[in-house]
Amino acid sequence: MDHQHLPVPPGRDSHEAIAALLATARLRISHGNPSSALQAVITALQLSGGNGAVLQTLARARDTYQSRMRASADANELATLFAECAIREADATAPVGSSSQPVDEMLDDAFQSTGIDTRACSTGGGAPILAESGRLQVVLDASMDGSSFICLQCGGLVSNMRKDEHYAYWCSYSQST
Repeated sequence: MDHQHLPVPPGRDSHEAIAALLATARLRISHGNPSSALQAVITALQLSGGNGAVLQTLARARDTYQSRMRASADANELATLFAECAIREADATAPVGSSSQPVDEMLDDAFQSTGIDTRACSTGGGAPILAESGRLQVVLDASMDGSSFICLQCGGLVSNMRKDEHYAYWCSYSQST
């Protein structure tokens, strides 16, 4: 690891050097440079406990990340189940003979009113899953605030931060071609 860019002045005791490295890491995070911040944290860990401390901390971070991902997936599954129950309940209470507007038509109407390109949902596999499960507003909000986009290939709602991973690993259309 390249330590020449890290601010560890010679002659400082290890506590001061570690504090300086952690302050540098915080600064680099706030400037949007997480890789450089991680490098500073790893150097601080090496100063405080050697490579064993680095490995132990990275293992703990991995475990925390995995447990949060599982909890998030469980919460998403629960929310989906609630949405499906609400949809079934709404369908059961709808008057007999009333026709509901298809999801694609609702998307077209909603997207036209917000200025979102409707081709985003019609090029791939149809409406985004969230819209099909009754959560069209989530799709609209995420598209409008710029945090996410609708994949033109599969119709999925994808975080802009995970665009490359989506196309590489998750997009069903990309994997089948």
